[in-house]
Amino acid sequence: MAASMLCQTVRQSRVHTCVAVFRRGLSSSPASPPSLLTRFLLKLHQHFYDVEHLIGWRAKHRSWFVRRKNVFYGYTQQNYGENIAAAYYILSLKGSFRFAGQSEWFRPNARGKFSYDFMNYPTSSIEEIDLSGTPINHVGLDNLVSQKGLRSLSVRGCPEVDDWFLSRLHVFGESLEELDLSHCPQITVGGLAALQNLRMLRHLDVSSLPRLQSPGLVHILLEEMLPRCHVKGAEYSQGLIQSDIPIQTESVQEPVTETR
Repeated sequence: MAASMLCQTVRQSRVHTCVAVFRRGLSSSPASPPSLLTRFLLKLHQHFYDVEHLIGWRAKHRSWFVRRKNVFYGYTQQNYGENIAAAYYILSLKGSFRFAGQSEWFRPNARGKFSYDFMNYPTSSIEEIDLSGTPINHVGLDNLVSQKGLRSLSVRGCPEVDDWFLSRLHVFGESLEELDLSHCPQITVGGLAALQNLRMLRHLDVSSLPRLQSPGLVHILLEEMLPRCHVKGAEYSQGLIQSDIPIQTESVQEPVTETR
C-alpha cells in the first residue's frame, strides 16, 4: 500500500511539473536574459574556440608549406642534371651557393627572385651552401646528396633542422669541412653524436642550441669525436659549474683573550 501511494505521489508531481512547463511556454512574458557571467563564459568559449581553430589551421599550413618547399626535383635533375637541380632547390628556398672554381655567389634578391645564369654551369659542382633561416628539412637533403664536393654548409637558424637532418649528413663525410648549426631549436645531443661520420670537418658552430642542457659536456663529446675540428659555441664553463650552489667556507675564530 505504501508503495502504491508513493507511485501515485510521483505521478502527480510529474503532471504538475509538465503543466508548469506548459504554462511557462504559453506565457506572454519573454524569457529572462542570461546573466553576465553566462554571457562572459559563452564569449570566452567562442574566443578560445576561434583561437584553437586558427592555431590548428596555421600548423597545417606550415606543414604544407614545408613539404612543398622540400619536394624532390626529380624532373629538373633528369632534364638538366644534378648540379642544376641542386642549385635551383637552394635558390627556391631563398638560400645562396657558390660553384667550385668560381668566386661568384648566386643568391636571390629581397623578393626571392633570382637569375638563371647558374644554368650556364651544368658540369660544376657546388662547393659552398648558405641556407640560413630557410625551411630546409631532412627530406629536402635528397636534392643535395649528389654534391660530393661540398665543403661548407650553413643552416643557421633553420627551424626544421633536427636530429634526422644531422643523421643524413654522413653523405658529405669525405668533403665537408665547415658546418654551422647555430640557433637551430630542434637539435639535441643525440643528433650531434651523428656528426662523428664527418671525418674532414674542421670548423663546427653549435652556438645557441636551446635543447642542449649541458653545453660544456657536449663540447667534450664533440672534441673526442672530432679531434681535428674547432668547436665554437659550447664552452667548457657552461654546464660544468653549478653557480647556484653556494660555496661554504669555514670561518676561523680567533681566540678571545680575557683582559683583567
